[in-house]
Amino acid sequence: MIKKLYIVFLVLFATSCSNTKYLPEGELLYTGAKVKVTKDTNTTSKQRKLLQTMLNEIPRPVPNKKFLGLRYKLFFYNKAGEVKKEKGFRHWLKYKLGEAPVLFSQVDLEYNRSLLQNFSENNGYFNTQTSSDSTRHGKKASAEYKVTPGKQYKIKSVEFPIDSSAVGKAIGGIDNKSLLRVGDPYSLEVIKLERERIDTRLKEKGFYYFNADYIKVQVDSTVGKYKVDLKVKVKVKDEAPVMAKTPFKINKIVLYPNYALNQDSLTKSEKYKDITIIGNDGLFKPRIWDRTLYFKKEDLYSRKDHNLSLNRLVNLGTFKFVKNQFKPSDTIGNYLDAYYYLTPLPRKSIRVEVLGKTNSANYTGGELKINWSNRNTFHGAELLTLTAFGGMEVQLGGKNNGFNVFRFGGEASLVWPRFISPFKLRSASGYVPRTNATMGYEFQNRMKLYSIQTFKGSFGYAWKENVRKEHLLNITEITYAKPENITDLYKEQVALNPSLKHVIEEQLIFGPTYNYTYTNEMNKRKKNTFYYKGGIDLSGNIVGLTSGANVKKGDTIRILGIPFSQFVKLQNEFKHTYNINRSSLIKSRIIVGTGFAYGNSGEMPFSKQFFIGGTNSLRAFRSRTLGPGTYDASTEQSEFIPDQSGDVKLEFNTEYRTDIYKFIKGALFMDAGNIWLLNKDENKPGSQFTKDFMKEIAVGVGFGLRFDFSFLVLRTDLAFPIRKPYLPDGHRWVIDQVNFGSGSWRKENLLFNLAIGYPF
Repeated sequence: MIKKLYIVFLVLFATSCSNTKYLPEGELLYTGAKVKVTKDTNTTSKQRKLLQTMLNEIPRPVPNKKFLGLRYKLFFYNKAGEVKKEKGFRHWLKYKLGEAPVLFSQVDLEYNRSLLQNFSENNGYFNTQTSSDSTRHGKKASAEYKVTPGKQYKIKSVEFPIDSSAVGKAIGGIDNKSLLRVGDPYSLEVIKLERERIDTRLKEKGFYYFNADYIKVQVDSTVGKYKVDLKVKVKVKDEAPVMAKTPFKINKIVLYPNYALNQDSLTKSEKYKDITIIGNDGLFKPRIWDRTLYFKKEDLYSRKDHNLSLNRLVNLGTFKFVKNQFKPSDTIGNYLDAYYYLTPLPRKSIRVEVLGKTNSANYTGGELKINWSNRNTFHGAELLTLTAFGGMEVQLGGKNNGFNVFRFGGEASLVWPRFISPFKLRSASGYVPRTNATMGYEFQNRMKLYSIQTFKGSFGYAWKENVRKEHLLNITEITYAKPENITDLYKEQVALNPSLKHVIEEQLIFGPTYNYTYTNEMNKRKKNTFYYKGGIDLSGNIVGLTSGANVKKGDTIRILGIPFSQFVKLQNEFKHTYNINRSSLIKSRIIVGTGFAYGNSGEMPFSKQFFIGGTNSLRAFRSRTLGPGTYDASTEQSEFIPDQSGDVKLEFNTEYRTDIYKFIKGALFMDAGNIWLLNKDENKPGSQFTKDFMKEIAVGVGFGLRFDFSFLVLRTDLAFPIRKPYLPDGHRWVIDQVNFGSGSWRKENLLFNLAIGYPF
């Protein structure tokens, strides 16, 4: 296999070298540019290295893309040959998958040299010297640029306006948070950011018509050796209009809650506090605007309040279009009239979803879900959703063949766009706080084994501090599971494996849950982005503690004849994304969780335990078959493969993703982790969590393709294990046994995963 891959690589390399024979007569293939920042006594090594990294991104054009040293896009372009039709495979190969050669004749050395010169000077290297040259090797040519930066100029002083005008006073009052700091290097980019900062702050002080172009920064480089003085000024009267230098207040607030382009100007209007509402006709209760509009009459205009109001109106989820307009008042000077034009979504809607799914345990099936929604149930933008669903999963082969799963049920949820609480709660962000109430029922039938009826209910709150931080607090979450129709086959398996009894126990779980999420992944320009989600799940703690429940002493408390669960469960998930460039990234994830049962419970409820393996977890191991610890589930004397669960979970995933062709992305990945039990189980040797847990980590690797159609991501992964924790100590690494040419190895180790969406 290695020899074959080596031969393929040599063939591809040889064919890539022949790309130059397709070049037009007299042309050279451009292979790229290299910028060298020469050593200078006035600059440090760190300064030169940073400058060189930035300068290397500037020269244009960009050469043909390479992978492992091969210009694969150019290869396809050339191999497609002459294309006579504007469609078909050859056209697709040449112009979609392929890429035309980047010729050296397209390179303007002098233009690129001037760009490097300007960039250096804009970063304080005013005495920069630059030169350009080129090098030819056969039919290929590259560009070389030398930059000698000299000493970098730094800021000696910063002066802000000291005049008595309204805008001058406003700017003078915000200079304490200036981005221009004495001692920092001169930077044109920082000056631009400072202008934007001033403009943003002035928008919070009523200067609606001001913009960053009305600010100029004078630079004086004659004040000292390698020093500059900066003077911030507002442009003179003939350059900046009077309105831009005037703070404005709010006069009228006019709202159209049922707006259409053919709106009748004679539509009925009503007054609510400072708001004039036109065309409401009982559609919305007026109090809804108290929680969405931040402006009041006589308020100083603020861009923050402007955006918060728009965000809240959009986040109500009731309006299809939200438009806002400010106009100078016709009756009072230095005042603005605010107009809001809102076009509602259809109040009632129905949505039908059909879902197909498969997992690594060979289960294949589908689900039908019907949702009916009312977006304005009680005329306060409340969202009522009624859901009915039904589905099945069938295993077409393997040990679970015939043990099919059928499920159906329904759920009702009601969401209020406000806090409903005896306490006065407020959310200052632009996101509407929500109160959620849900009730649901599910019937699940596992053929030949058992069936379970599950009743669920919850009441809680969801709110966002800002775009990065989100909270979800359920004051109470109740789950009641009632097993029935337990077959003789399952009872026989329980006798052989007592841990299976845990699955069919009647359960009552109630208590609060809390989840906190932080992310800055929406900022695509950052090299490093992060995501964190932490949660705590409590059940029966207050009742258990006050009643003195202790299952170990036989003091079990029951509610309506059912013993309730008492436990604490903690889970943390951390993701990190390193954006290599626009087309490639490395994404990693760590999951750490534990659950501890006490008091009225001897062990965690099965539904609240941890599982591992499968399409979104350790892809080299079948779903829910790994662990706990070194325990080998395949040794169980069972007619089917039972789910393996644990009280402790540790998982790590990392994945390199890169664009291959437009909507096709490739990935190389590694997954590692395991689950464990906190208490010793005689029926599952090696399952207990100990200090040697790191020796019991499973590891799998693989590769895959992602077909990103924007509305749907179809994912295929091929994975295999390289470390099996259930093997004897010292023999768990099996990377030396990898043999793609062996049919028996492939059958035992190679797993194909088909899934929707990215794994994490």
